Amino acid sequence: MTPRLTRRRRRQLSRGVQYAVFVAVLVLVGALADWDRLANQFAQWDIAAELFPDIITLALRNTVVYTLSGFALGLVLGLLIALMRLSSVAPYRWVATVYIELFRGLPALLIFIFVGVAVPLAFPGTEIPGGTYGKVALGLGLVAAAYMAETIRAGIQAVPKGQLEAARSLGFSHARAMVSVVVPQAFRIVVPPLTNELVLLFKDSSLVLFLGVTLEERELTKFGRDLAGETANSTPILVAGVCYLLVTVPLSLVVRRLEARGRRAE
Repeated sequence: MTPRLTRRRRRQLSRGVQYAVFVAVLVLVGALADWDRLANQFAQWDIAAELFPDIITLALRNTVVYTLSGFALGLVLGLLIALMRLSSVAPYRWVATVYIELFRGLPALLIFIFVGVAVPLAFPGTEIPGGTYGKVALGLGLVAAAYMAETIRAGIQAVPKGQLEAARSLGFSHARAMVSVVVPQAFRIVVPPLTNELVLLFKDSSLVLFLGVTLEERELTKFGRDLAGETANSTPILVAGVCYLLVTVPLSLVVRRLEARGRRAE
């Protein structure tokens, strides 16, 4: 009579099979890929060397500026919308809910087109301050605010109600108690998801190419596409992708560290 396998042994066999399948897929892909053609199209080091230092001092710098300006606007607007969402005044809640559902439901590309085309048509003779930088900050900020508002709202609601009641018992008004006591504690809770939103905005900044930018206003994606067209080679796109990873990977590690620290604190 064949002995039955223990649960531990079955898990070990299952894990071994999964590893074997994974290695087999990697070997198959590696054997079928045409590495010479890939290297010729994506790994021309002489072309990559010509991208520096412009890809850092111009494209990467613009990408960081676009991201930080959009994040700053989104954070301020998101906090305001979160407080409106929690307000006891019904019209404030309605406006905040409509804003959140609208800007979370629409693709970011449509928001950029709206900012670049619809706003000038709706308000003739008006210019968004900062030119392209202002338009990108507005587009990214409007999108980010909808997501940040829900994150901040969840953080505020996670703060024990006793904190607000204690502040009120000390003579604080409701508004002052929220600003001085509740909101700072909420931000400590929501730092990891807000940092993750920063990573998403860094990638979404590539949508600036749909606004029509000058050579000095190009971000990483636009810079890589332009140089790929000029050289008839995709190496600039690969280098631009590496530049994205140089920023997003460390930020993602920071998010995981913050989340782990929050779990230990709990």
